[in-house]
Amino acid sequence: MPIAVDIDVMLARRKMSVGELAERVGITPANLAVLKNGRAKAVRFTTLAALCEVLECQPGDLLRWEPDNPDEDAQASLVGGAGRP
Repeated sequence: MPIAVDIDVMLARRKMSVGELAERVGITPANLAVLKNGRAKAVRFTTLAALCEVLECQPGDLLRWEPDNPDEDAQASLVGGAGRP
């Protein structure tokens, strides 16, 4: 998935457990694990805002974009665009 989730990085920086973060944000540890491990398909802005408030960070500290396959993307741009003949 091109969106990487770095919640574990912020947890380590804040010396906070997953359980403590889940409790303070108001979500279940299981749902936080789904988000933290990059298996979530979406995140509510209210949840993202709560995570940022508790972790004292910006959304960009928790989420970043990275291409699925950089080699494939570079090749596609050479032939006129991704997915175009």
